[in-house]
Amino acid sequence: MNRREFLTYLSAMGLLSLVSFDTEKLEYVITNAKIYNQGNWISGFVGINKQGKIVYSQKPLIGNKNIEAKGKILAPGFIDILADNALNPDKTYLIFEKYKLTDGCTTPLQMHGGSDECGLFYKNFSLKPHYTHFGVSTMVMNIRNKYPSISVRLKKVEQNLEEGALGVSHSIEYQPTDYQELLSYAKLAAKYQRTFFLHLRYSAKETELEGVKEAIKIAKDTGASVHIDHLHSTGGTYNMSKALELIRNAIQNGLKITACVYPFSYWATYLPSKRFDPGWQERYKISYSDLTVVGTGEKLTKEKFDMYRKGYNRLVAVPEGTINMKNTVDLALKEDFVMIGSDGGIESEPRANNHPRGASCYATALNYAKTIHLSLEKMLFKMIDLPKSLVSKPLENRGKIQNGYWADLVLFNPDTIKGKATIENPNQFSEGIDMVWVNGQLAYEKGQLKNIFSGTAIRY
Repeated sequence: MNRREFLTYLSAMGLLSLVSFDTEKLEYVITNAKIYNQGNWISGFVGINKQGKIVYSQKPLIGNKNIEAKGKILAPGFIDILADNALNPDKTYLIFEKYKLTDGCTTPLQMHGGSDECGLFYKNFSLKPHYTHFGVSTMVMNIRNKYPSISVRLKKVEQNLEEGALGVSHSIEYQPTDYQELLSYAKLAAKYQRTFFLHLRYSAKETELEGVKEAIKIAKDTGASVHIDHLHSTGGTYNMSKALELIRNAIQNGLKITACVYPFSYWATYLPSKRFDPGWQERYKISYSDLTVVGTGEKLTKEKFDMYRKGYNRLVAVPEGTINMKNTVDLALKEDFVMIGSDGGIESEPRANNHPRGASCYATALNYAKTIHLSLEKMLFKMIDLPKSLVSKPLENRGKIQNGYWADLVLFNPDTIKGKATIENPNQFSEGIDMVWVNGQLAYEKGQLKNIFSGTAIRY
């Protein structure tokens, strides 16, 4: 219904006097949606003005396009603090952003990897069109690969923070690092009031809690805010209850620690990684035939495993059910300090060699909330508000239904929402996402990209 038809209808019904006539001409008005805002449900009418900002009112609003949304949920766009597009972002970023957008995510931030040249990254990517917003941490792994001197590494990390990096990230399972060097990176994160994102050191049953204790010790020794990446696959795979207890006690003692999970019962990583060093069969209780090449469905043999591990860099997934959801993800999601983070991204078409979570993490999480009887508002809090708290200042005018905030919004059907991406075919849009706005521009509607490039840099 357009503006003129809506006015005629209201006049005929004698309701024109009850309408709030905003001084600005609104582009969109969403009516009758169930509105999520900061952990609660609110009522009212949400408009989007020509500047791309939210207009919120208790009275009906009038716009050029009035969207009837009964039975739908309107929420701020999802914020992915653990998006991943580090391999070849210049060539793949639009594919990556497309599959985030169609999963309801308006703000994918690369805080697990990111960039080792953050100033240059922001300069170059700010010149490009974007479906979504974008932002990066300073990627310690790449810096350590480039510079043998610790003092030079630290100067580079600090330079990246000066140039807008959203945090500091390191993966010490993949690149083991001395504790004192770790402390130096965490101290820089604390100095600049950024979060230290940490992929823990161990993923084996016997040692994983030592990794959790190390993260807690880093927070204690430096005062840094520490975020533990995908706790259920590294740190709490076998001992989640104890891992959560350790973190909970640390928080009660004044430390700043958070963690994230993704709602999938299987992990995937590249064959040359240290996860597949000798002994992996015993560690994970699986064998060659249990590994599947993502995007093709190819099952591995010892010969193919050895060939791919030597340099083909294939990403393989372990079987569904390898991660015991009841004893890991379900327990973690009960905690106020645990949020959703995809640890993924789709980087090629038509069949990407990427975990399906890169395309369907958020729709899957919303659907999964029903399975574990987690309220929708609590799951949304873990997808919007908690991630925002880790990157608070650059997102201070986003992630909330409030007058004057940027209209990064998602409208979805809670009854049909679900992820469709699979190991065999990760390149599938999520179901149940009706509309997504980025900076007030309608970027996606019911399966169709609008080719609206309104995303912008998120940086300090």
